[in-house]
Amino acid sequence: MNWNNKSVLVTGANRGIGRAFVYELLERGTGRIYAAARDVTKLAEFAPHESVRALAIDVTRPETLVEAAEEVASLDLLSNNAGSLRSFSMLAATRDELAADLAVNYYGLIDTTRALLPHLEATKGAVMNVLSVVSLSSMAGVGGYSASKAAAWSATQSLRAELKDKVDVYAVFPGPVDTDMVRDFEMDKTAPEAIAKAAISAYDVRSLDCFLDPMSQQVHDAWMSNPRSLEQMFSNI
Repeated sequence: MNWNNKSVLVTGANRGIGRAFVYELLERGTGRIYAAARDVTKLAEFAPHESVRALAIDVTRPETLVEAAEEVASLDLLSNNAGSLRSFSMLAATRDELAADLAVNYYGLIDTTRALLPHLEATKGAVMNVLSVVSLSSMAGVGGYSASKAAAWSATQSLRAELKDKVDVYAVFPGPVDTDMVRDFEMDKTAPEAIAKAAISAYDVRSLDCFLDPMSQQVHDAWMSNPRSLEQMFSNI
């Protein structure tokens, strides 16, 4: 695919997978990249790149999404990457912690898509929702987060139905990724750069459900074979 004439907006671009997305898009010569974060000063590393424009977006504040949409000239791909992990054990997490994850991972994804949708419909573009393998089955140690990502997967499926023949909707299901969010978790992790490269390559070939790393591929196989087996596998982690 020729990325020279493409325009992409990436939320959560200041770190982790979002940051890796921006660099991968730069590597591919993308014409315009809107790098979004709550604090634009944390996007300063992209300043030398003329194709990158920093946007102040807090996905939990719809007014920032409206303002950002007004600054976007055209859009081919929206990467809903902003994420929150504050609720761990479902029972031990506070109501505020559970709500914080839902606010970003579920409501934020929907609100961001809604705000940018006119641009995407104009180009017959695409939405790429960065989810998680725990969207498919809950992992007890991150039960609250799992619930918010399951809700995001359900929203992704609904968006596919509502936007059929207008906008493609992709779902990315990474396993553990070596980012600040799970820095303290002792498990094998995939580099965010590998996830970004594989996700964008999946977009190139229109692979709507993206299982991109060894763990996510294992999860996909278990889920397709027997969802209960996946639940049992996660209960042992």
